Amino acid sequence: MPQLDTSTWLITIFSMIITLFIMMQLKVSKHTFHSNPEPLEVKSSKHSTPWEAKWTKIYSPLSLPQR
Repeated sequence: MPQLDTSTWLITIFSMIITLFIMMQLKVSKHTFHSNPEPLEVKSSKHSTPWEAKWTKIYSPLSLPQR
């Protein structure tokens, strides 16, 4: 039974890793990244609702008196 020749495996693996690295570098270098967006000044409009001026109490059904 013939022995498997593994002498070229190291060169093959290294060349494959280098090729993949170069391909990834080329792919990343062609990608355009957006610059950091500046926060916009958002003016919030105050909506006046009738219940904002009054204090209201919310009753839980369990806290109501039992009949």
